[in-house]
Amino acid sequence: MPWLELSLIVRAEQQPRVEEALEDLGALSVTLRDANAETPDEQAIFEPGVGELPLWPTITLNALFDADSDRRGLSEALSELLPWLEPDQLSFHDVADEDWERAWMDQYQPMPFGRRLWIYPWNIAPPEDDALAIVQLDPGLAFGSGTHPTTALCLEWLDGLDLADRRVIDYGCGSGILAIAALKLGAASAVGVDNDPQALTASADNAERNHVGDRLALFLPEDFEGEPADVFVANILAGPLSELAPQFARLAKPGAPFAISGILQGQHEELLARYAEWFDALRVDAREDWVRISGHRR
Repeated sequence: MPWLELSLIVRAEQQPRVEEALEDLGALSVTLRDANAETPDEQAIFEPGVGELPLWPTITLNALFDADSDRRGLSEALSELLPWLEPDQLSFHDVADEDWERAWMDQYQPMPFGRRLWIYPWNIAPPEDDALAIVQLDPGLAFGSGTHPTTALCLEWLDGLDLADRRVIDYGCGSGILAIAALKLGAASAVGVDNDPQALTASADNAERNHVGDRLALFLPEDFEGEPADVFVANILAGPLSELAPQFARLAKPGAPFAISGILQGQHEELLARYAEWFDALRVDAREDWVRISGHRR
């Protein structure tokens, strides 16, 4: 069925009251996005900390209503609930019905990373080839699918390692794609750590789908007190990467290969200096606007 979308542009401090008003008027869903998206002023927010809700200074709220909802009535009701609201802050759009998961699957095709590693959507049967390491993912999981440059950089790095009989830590595991890829590439075991319980659920589901669930242990950060690993990878953000550097050094055995990503161009110099205290042979690889730093634990 089609929908009616009501869009509002507001300041961050106005967002809670506006969202409450939209829900009071019967909005079926409310989504938030950067009002400056796709402009030079766009600000990326990828992985907030536990209990945090970072917002952009100016926000677009998109609320979905039934297609036959009264536009004028909604406008008048919002004016009563939000007297400060100006007419040019809101707009209406007709939204056609669409099978979103099917549209996503149509766009998500098998992708190679390095010499052996392939990521397949679950609905496409992979070839039977023992020379390939194939990870199958649920296309409904938008995060950690391999399509983002940071994930691709980490997957290619893992493909270039000898992981036979090694233990891998994937910090910020998301969908579990890096940990599962490491297991498919020959790692004996892997640990996934993430501050989002939903990410741990997704990782567990994907591990079972790939028949490696018995070799993947999953933890929230506060529950993880693991032993140092043979290989360490973290795909999060520059801020947490800097803050957690001492902990990451503790989680990597001497000589262990390590890689960190989720770093924008221009942020890597500070991280190189930070990680040089514990890691050697540091190198930088880039894709689009994103950077991976790799090296070995001293």
